[in-house]
Amino acid sequence: MATSLGQYERHLRLQRHKIIGIDIKYNNEPDATQKPALIQLSVGKTQPVLLFQLSDDERCTVFDNFLADPRYTFVGFSIGGDKTRLERVNLEVANFVDIQKEWRVPEATKELDYLADVAGLLIDDYYNNMKKKITDDEHRRWATLPLTMRHIEYVAKDAYAAYEIWSRITLT
Repeated sequence: MATSLGQYERHLRLQRHKIIGIDIKYNNEPDATQKPALIQLSVGKTQPVLLFQLSDDERCTVFDNFLADPRYTFVGFSIGGDKTRLERVNLEVANFVDIQKEWRVPEATKELDYLADVAGLLIDDYYNNMKKKITDDEHRRWATLPLTMRHIEYVAKDAYAAYEIWSRITLT
């Protein structure tokens, strides 16, 4: 973990806007007790997406400190539930920006409910065409090891899409 985050920090040091796309998947508990099971981070196309599966038994201080670092802007989509679930495991994300609340399509006919709606507008059709749909049954498996390649591809694209959307909004 320290090596991967060190690579991210070296990359971010060279960036004017220190943007990290973040997405969180949850375990299969009822909403009242649901916790984060998997956290995905992306800092752009040239860096690997980091998938971190949380454990009830062990904590990773290096990872916790990275999330709490105020130098970075973590961006996600519709993050209210993410914040609540992170609090259940005593994790805090510094500078957590909700794309859905910060940016809207000027003449939208509906509120943008899904990351795919925004991604389709800003990232051509790459995100929408390449992202394989995950079934409801597969959504229940985020806390299960090992993750399938479909799961890995799905979550990697979510984290990257959040990064790319905010990066483009910030630049324009």
